[in-house]
Order: sequence, then C-alpha cells, then structure tokens
Amino acid sequence: MESLSCLVLKPSPPTRLFFPPRIPQMALPGSTFVFPFSMDYQLPITTAKLALKPIRASTSTVPTTPSTTSTVTSSPTAASTKKVLVPIGFGTEEMEAVILVDVLRRAGAEVTVASVEPQLEVQASGGTKLVADTRISTCSDRVFDLVALPGGMPGSAQLRDCEILKKITSKQAEEKRLYGGISTAPAVTLLPWGLLKRKRTTCHPAFFDRLPTFWAVKSNIQVSGELTTSQGPGTSFLFALALVEQLFGESVAREIGELLFMHSADDKPRKEEFNKVDWAVSHTPRVLVPVANGSEEIEIVTIVDILRRAKVDVVVASIEKSVKILASQGVKIIADKLIGDAAGSIYDLIILPGGVAGTERLQKSRILKKLLKEQDAAGRILGAVCSSPTVLHKHGLLKENKATAHPSSITELSNPVDGPKVVIDGKLITSMGLATVSDFALAIVSKFFGHARARSVAEGLVFEYPRS
Repeated sequence: MESLSCLVLKPSPPTRLFFPPRIPQMALPGSTFVFPFSMDYQLPITTAKLALKPIRASTSTVPTTPSTTSTVTSSPTAASTKKVLVPIGFGTEEMEAVILVDVLRRAGAEVTVASVEPQLEVQASGGTKLVADTRISTCSDRVFDLVALPGGMPGSAQLRDCEILKKITSKQAEEKRLYGGISTAPAVTLLPWGLLKRKRTTCHPAFFDRLPTFWAVKSNIQVSGELTTSQGPGTSFLFALALVEQLFGESVAREIGELLFMHSADDKPRKEEFNKVDWAVSHTPRVLVPVANGSEEIEIVTIVDILRRAKVDVVVASIEKSVKILASQGVKIIADKLIGDAAGSIYDLIILPGGVAGTERLQKSRILKKLLKEQDAAGRILGAVCSSPTVLHKHGLLKENKATAHPSSITELSNPVDGPKVVIDGKLITSMGLATVSDFALAIVSKFFGHARARSVAEGLVFEYPRS
C-alpha cells in the first residue's frame, strides 16, 4: 500500500459561501469572450495580453485518462505537451475542479487529478463524487508546468494540510513555474505556505480580509508573475482560460473561449421565454439528471452544483451498468444511483446534459425514454442542454416548442431559436450548453423560487447576474 504523508482529517460538512455582488467585467479587444484581467505584466491593461515566459515541457510521464473528445489541434501541444496537476480533497468545489480539468484538457494539456485523501473517490463541497486519477503521493517526484488549486471548504484546508502537495507547490514557485489558486485556495492554502509573498492576489470575497492588505486586489483574475488567482466558481472559466493562455498562447485561449461560448455580455441575450407558465411547487423541487459515459462533465457538475446551492433535491442517475461514468473530457463521476433505481420516483424536472457520445447513449436508454414520455404526459418540466435537445426531438417530445441547442445540433430541431443562451417555452428549458449552463441553472432557480433566490446563488458563485 502506498505511503501517505498527508494529514487526514475527519470530514466535516462542506461549507457554502455567500458574499456581495462581483465586480464588473471587461472584454478583450477583438475577442468574443469576456476576459476580466487584472495583471502585473509590464503591459498596458487595455492590451489584455499576457507577457509570457517560455515554458519548457516536462520530460516526466504523468498517467492521466485520455480525452474522449477532440482538443484544439492548432495549439502547439503536438510538439510539447504541458503537464498540469489539479489536486482535490474532501470538500473541494466541484465546479472549480472540473472546469479547470475540462478546459485545460481541451487545450491539449496532460492533466493529472490527484487526491490528497487516502482514497481516490472524493466527495466535493456540493455532494458530487469525483474519482481522482491517482494519489498525490505518486506525484511527488514529477515535474509539472502548472499546479492549479481549486477552492471550496473544507477542501482548501485539506489541500493545505497535505505535506506532499505543499512541497510540490513550493518547489513549483521556487523554480519559477506556473501555479495558481481559485476561490478559498489563495487565502486558506497558498497564504499559510508562504507562496503569496510580494504577489498581488485575489480570492473569494468572503476570505478577502485574510489576504495581506497591500497586495490584495479585488479582481476576477489576478496574474502576478508565475501566480494566477481568481475569485470563485463563477470565474472558473476565466481562471482556466488565463492558465491556457500562459501555457499555450493567446490564440489558443481565444479559440477555446469561443468553443465554450464565452461570449461578451452584449453578444447574445441571456435568455428568452415564450408561453410563460408558473413552475412554482409547494414542496422542495426534485430534479433528475441522467448521465452516461461521454456526457459533458462541465454541464453535469455545474447544473447539479448550482441547483443544490438553491436547495433543490437533485438526483444524478447513471444509465450505464455502473454508477461510475467516464465523462467526455476524462473526468470520472460517481452518480447517486442507477437509472432503474431512480425511475420509481416522480421528478418536477428532468434535465439531460450534453456531450456527443453521452447524448447518443441517453437516446438509446429505454428506461430513460419511458421516463421522459411519462414526464411529458404528466405535464411536468423537461430540460436539455448542448446536443441533448435532439434526444427530446427524436422521442417526439419537442413538438412545436421553441428550443435552442449547440450550434452543431440546432438545425435538427423542429422550432429552433438561434441567439439566446437559454430558451424557455412553457415547461421546456434548453441551452446551448458548456459555459452557458450557469445561466441555464440559474434560470431554473428563478422559475422555481423567484429572481431573488437566483441572484443570491449567483452572488455566492461570484457570477454576474441581472439585478432585476
């Protein structure tokens, strides 16, 4: 059995964070996605460019799960693979961890997800169960181009108390290689390790007062030399793209941002609603999220995390023979139960995540097809994102309802709406997927509980959301 030098703590209930509204964003000139940087680089901030140092590719071998979808082939990854470590522990924020892994793998990085716990299976702060690629003890002698720490409580404390991770990250900083942290990680993990000295830093607003006053910066993203920090789940895409830019260059970051629909605020409307009906229920809303091998992990985790923050009862059900699924970018997720076991309950809403391979498998599930048809016949709500609205269409459930989908799938719909990130038509809600699923999930919260609840959840995420 492998020896572990991480201090193992008895788990305590994960902590959710709430705080004042986020700061305004700024858009990159000539870019189609929002990139609100605050930087220490010797460049005018209006150029929005990173002054990059060349990163030498590591010669070490880090085992990782290969991606099941394509990456950006125009990147320089064919010549030099960048190696990235993303550690996780009990109470790690799942959106931050999964978005980091997904986006970096899309860019071509070889990402290792390492558990600081004795076991590979880790329960994240919102209840999602993730399975790491390896234990942190196997990473102690490896060289990484980037070490990126997700936040979450008590996840950041678990990372802080891991001596192996402390040594890896401290060596990373000493040797001038890239490292970073998001949300609670800068204040709870990096600060006690002494890795924020003379570095301008941001973090989760609820922990901002822990940072050294002179070096603390209230920005969504802060890049200071080799250190990159960010504020919370709602800035995870920006954090990941900032790291992609430093590893692979601005053009790759821009391409990934566009593929993820990181559009500027004025580019597309947030949502559009037709045939408005009331979704309010007299009980705690129950939501079913069926998943399959190849489902898009960003969409699963973001939807589940946001709905659970709003106190929705969410059940993640695998249509596979096992509760463990391998998502589209190689993230391993453990569902709450099998679809057959979930089928005996009634749900106010069933949401289908996207992912090309996952969507195909969802479509072939007989149990899920029966559930969806019963849901429609009973007049209950259906939801789908990315490519999965095509499942509803092929099962004859879209009818004349207006819907949106991923651009590669929207032409298959009978009454498509091209433009809004989220489309609601009566008791159907659809989304383009990927980075738009935060808006999708918050729209659901708003329909169930009202705008005030949705805005409160958005503030907890550090996600920009309309005041009215």
